[in-house]
Amino acid sequence: MQSLKFYIDGAWVDPVTPSSLGVVNPATEETFAHISLGSRADVDLAAKAARRAFSSYSTVSVEERLGYLRKIIEGFRARLPELARTMTLEMGSPITFATERQATVALFHFEEALRVLADYKFEERMGHGIVRREPIGVCGLITPWNWPLNQVASKVAPALATGCTVVLKPSEIAPLSALLFAEIVHDAGVPPGVFNLVNGDGPTVGEAIASHPEIDMVSFTGSTMAGVKVAKLAADNVKRVAQELGGKSANIILADADVPAAVKAGVHACYTNAGQNCQSPTRMLIPRAQRVAAFEAAREAVASIRLGDPLDPASTMGPLVSPAQVAKVQALIQSGVDEGATLVAGGPGRPDALSQGYYVRPTVFGDVTRDMRIANEEIFGPVLSIISYDTEDEAIDIANDTPFGLAGFVQSKDVAHARTVANRIRAGRVYLNGAPFDRSLPFGGYKQSGNGREFGVFGFEEYLEVKALLGFAE
Repeated sequence: MQSLKFYIDGAWVDPVTPSSLGVVNPATEETFAHISLGSRADVDLAAKAARRAFSSYSTVSVEERLGYLRKIIEGFRARLPELARTMTLEMGSPITFATERQATVALFHFEEALRVLADYKFEERMGHGIVRREPIGVCGLITPWNWPLNQVASKVAPALATGCTVVLKPSEIAPLSALLFAEIVHDAGVPPGVFNLVNGDGPTVGEAIASHPEIDMVSFTGSTMAGVKVAKLAADNVKRVAQELGGKSANIILADADVPAAVKAGVHACYTNAGQNCQSPTRMLIPRAQRVAAFEAAREAVASIRLGDPLDPASTMGPLVSPAQVAKVQALIQSGVDEGATLVAGGPGRPDALSQGYYVRPTVFGDVTRDMRIANEEIFGPVLSIISYDTEDEAIDIANDTPFGLAGFVQSKDVAHARTVANRIRAGRVYLNGAPFDRSLPFGGYKQSGNGREFGVFGFEEYLEVKALLGFAE
């Protein structure tokens, strides 16, 4: 499969300087596609196209923008199975999960942007004036490989809905679903220059986007270290920067919870997307008296996982995305062993009966202490750390003892009790008792987990400037 062109100014174009990269199927370790790697010159072409388009697109009516969103949604629905299968091939997400979550949740963002736009008040009277909200301008969007289409949609949908224009850099590791999405945008009749896509790596294309003088805002999802770099590059042009970064989320199982059931659910939540999920509850906090019951429940949960070919609908966990990711996760698993944590399930090494693919064994550690590497570092793989606590205050202190603050989780039979604990967790989103995803509620982090919000009206307003018009009579 050859996907060597970029989408710039309404057309598929060759890169300024040819340079290709293979896309590897992590389940087979085979290169099955090639893309082009862009340069600063390609970003410059895309940014200038977006700037030209902004002058007219920013003034189109709400009804016209609603029409574009409806056509994108229609095309997305028609190609959803193809999008899901592409993500399975490019990053190893099991086909059932890729269909029901990866692709479907990405579609949700366009449906939500449509809902918000239909009722949004861009102007309101305030005091003696009017407060007006206007599109911020050209937006550079940099997205990761773990949710390759969801993160694209969570940024592109509100950007287009608010009247902004876009330069998108998807991850070069899992770029193919974004290229299919560009076809959907083109077929929807979105005007030339409004949506542009340039493939490439972070140090070249990502940095060019962050520093480009024609780009007014950067929305970045990725590691905290890379987010810091983006912010520094953007500072020279005083761009707005919205970031969704790393996480080390705590799952507090309170003493009044159904501990075995909560542990089993917590294991599966930690392993969502093979643990390659920024808000995964990777630190499970349990009452010390429930240690034995929790360990047994965790073993039962791990035993129920079907690790295998991601194209098999029966598989519930696929491979990690790359050899580098495997090496990182294996090193952290070994650190847990070396630092004295109790190995409850899994452990180092390749899973039995899987001779190829970037697979790791779903792993659970118990008796983890807060000074261990596995309790502090974002692992980004199927590794759960169980930490015991004696008091509720101690549990909350452990949960907050991290530079991250993306999400938190609380389990209790008493929702009011869970709410009281949730209020004390320093994180941008807290799930009570396995609450499902809600696309209308804001998503984003405290501390080093970021500084912006996505989803719903909060994500919509990230792409708007605020203008005050003075001189009106009451």
